[in-house]
This record gives sequence, C-alpha cells and structure tokens, in this order.
Amino acid sequence: MLRVLLWIGIFFSLSFPAIAGNLMEEKRVEMVRLQIARRGVEDAAVLKAMRVVPRHLFVPNYLIDEAYQDYPLPIGYGQTISQPYIVALMTELIKPQAGHRVLEIGTGSGYQAAVLAEIVKKVFTVEIIPELGEKAKKRLWELGYKNVSVRVADGYNGWPEEAPFDAIVVTAAADHIPPPLIAQLKEGGKMVIPVGSPFLVQNLILVEKKQGRVTTRNILPVRFVPLTRGK
Repeated sequence: MLRVLLWIGIFFSLSFPAIAGNLMEEKRVEMVRLQIARRGVEDAAVLKAMRVVPRHLFVPNYLIDEAYQDYPLPIGYGQTISQPYIVALMTELIKPQAGHRVLEIGTGSGYQAAVLAEIVKKVFTVEIIPELGEKAKKRLWELGYKNVSVRVADGYNGWPEEAPFDAIVVTAAADHIPPPLIAQLKEGGKMVIPVGSPFLVQNLILVEKKQGRVTTRNILPVRFVPLTRGK
C-alpha cells in the first residue's frame, strides 16, 4: 500500500507542471481569441506571439490567476503590466518585421519586450527603476530571450548608441513626444506612445517619420502610468 501511495505521489509531482502548463496555454489561447482577435487585431505574428509568451511569468506570484484577464496588473514600484489587448494593439501598430530593431521605453516586468522579441530581430528596452530593470533582465534571459538587451536609464533619452530604430514602443505616458525618440526613429519608422496628463486619460498616438517629416495620428484613449524622468 505504501509503495502504491509513493508511486501516486511521484506521478502527480511529475504531472502537475505539465498540467499547469497546459492550463496556462489554454488561457492564453482564450485570451487571444476573446480579448484581442475579436477586437480587431489581425497581424498573424502578433497573435502568435501573444499566444506563446507566458504572461503569468511576468506578474507577481499572488496575481498569477489573474494574468490572462482583460486588465492591467500591478508589478510593484507604482508600475503595471499593460492590459493584453493594449500590448497586442501597440505591437501591431508599429508593423513589426522579422529583421527589425525595436526600442521599448518602460521595460516594467519585460512582457512587452518578450512579445516584441518573438517577432523582431532585436529589442532594446530601457527601464528607469533599477529593481524592475534587473528583474526583467534576469527573467527574459532565463526564458530564452537572448535577442533582448535591457538598460537601466532615463527612457526619455532613448538609446542613442544603438539608433536608429525601425520602431519605438513607449509604455508610459508623456505630456509630449520626446524629441530624442523622434531623432532615433529610422526613416520610414513608426513609434507608438501614450501622450497626455499622467493623471487623466491619455491618447495613444502613432508617430511616423516619412521623408524627413513627422506625422501623428490619434488611435484611442488609454491610461498609462507616467513616464518617469531621471534627476
């Protein structure tokens, strides 16, 4: 009897990770179907990335059960991981391609960087809060995202040493579009950024640089944490 109980215990200890993994995969598939594709996101590469990246590994342990829900979640230090739909929409708006080099401002937990890394050649991501930046760097490396470079710095200034970029994704709200980011955007490139007061609803803006001219287009109202500046 004892031997049977031991074998049962071993079976469940070996099976539980696989069962849990399958459950999370099912939740991701459902998230993409109900929250993202149904709302109009069509880019196949974006939808695939959202189905693949394990969002539950980018949230605090006590929020794992809510990882695939249709709202942002706190990740500490006054920051959040964005709503899945917004992550997918912002990714689709920059029209990512396999050969692209993309800059992200506001690493947070690293989730947006991971989604981008599933699609593009290289992701450069900047986080001003050292604790978040270091945790995200470790998490992304452990998950196998070797095409992501994380830098702890003031994101307003971008990453000039690696510019120009095919696209830029800003995941924090600024009261204006930072000129250094426009300068670091490649000709023909796109940037998506929430612009407006950090205490009110902002506008998600799509910025495009064509023939030396910069154009902007309002996409939809959003609410992001403010873009923090260095001293």
